[in-house]
Amino acid sequence: MKVVGIRFRKAGKIYYFAPGDLALAYQDPVIVETARGIEYGWVALEPREVPDSELAAPLKDVMRKATEEDTQSYLLHQEKNKEAFAICLEKIHAHNL
Repeated sequence: MKVVGIRFRKAGKIYYFAPGDLALAYQDPVIVETARGIEYGWVALEPREVPDSELAAPLKDVMRKATEEDTQSYLLHQEKNKEAFAICLEKIHAHNL
């Protein structure tokens, strides 16, 4: 079976998905469905053939390559996460937690 390795964080774990008919290359941004919902990630390992015996469970498909709109949305959410974390740190300090 053909698989592709996808990473969701720069130094995060690599998860395997079925690439379908998509032509994917290293570092291509992609959209995949995970147990947590639809997520944005990058190709960490290019598509390759793996024996079915090495796969633990049925793989989910890569939905599509990420569009420019997907990338902008991802970057906006990353910025909001940084802002929320800064506010959280302020609240912790203000309440002496």
